[in-house]
Amino acid sequence: MNILGLDTSTPASAAAVLRGDGRAFAREPEPAELTGRPAHSAELMPRAAAALADAGLEWGQLDAVAVGVGPGAFTGLRIGVATARALAAAHGLELRPVSSLAALAAGIDAPLALPLIDAGRGEVFAALYEGDEELWPPFAATPQAVAERVRHGGHTPLGAGNGSVRWADVLEAGGVRVVPAGQQAHVPSAMAICRLALGTPATPAEAVLPDYVREPDVQAP
Repeated sequence: MNILGLDTSTPASAAAVLRGDGRAFAREPEPAELTGRPAHSAELMPRAAAALADAGLEWGQLDAVAVGVGPGAFTGLRIGVATARALAAAHGLELRPVSSLAALAAGIDAPLALPLIDAGRGEVFAALYEGDEELWPPFAATPQAVAERVRHGGHTPLGAGNGSVRWADVLEAGGVRVVPAGQQAHVPSAMAICRLALGTPATPAEAVLPDYVREPDVQAP
């Protein structure tokens, strides 16, 4: 199966292609893009096209599109999901939603992984994984509350993601080890989206929606 993976849960845009023969081609963003101004509308499709070209495939040779559905930035998730749905519809591809936190956790090299995406409002989106097992489902909380939960649970996880970088001091005071800033582990990987999608069933397009976890900052009247 040839899969295109996309993630826009942070200010950075990630795209990758996993070919059916196991060869992988990624256009992952640099960690510095996590602190920049989001540019998903300008960057996502060119990166997807570049990953596809690197893989030596045409759009019609894909079998599925996998997309990180969050949680994450409201506008970024809308762009990512809308792009994935449009590509799937245009080329007759399967659509497979994947947790962006699970993709982030896949890049954390530790028995206990604590992916943390900056949620704004002084909060982070978090989950806790032991290998492939989700111990804590995604939630939004202040970094202080996350640190307290870690402390009370007796866990010593390794945290990564732009939320961990922003709130490293608070989290480390609660027993969370944080990957040093500037490391690729802080970026949700589109290749991880592809690999996780292999175990995810195809989903009807209308059922693939952003997982906001909480209400968006701005709501329509």
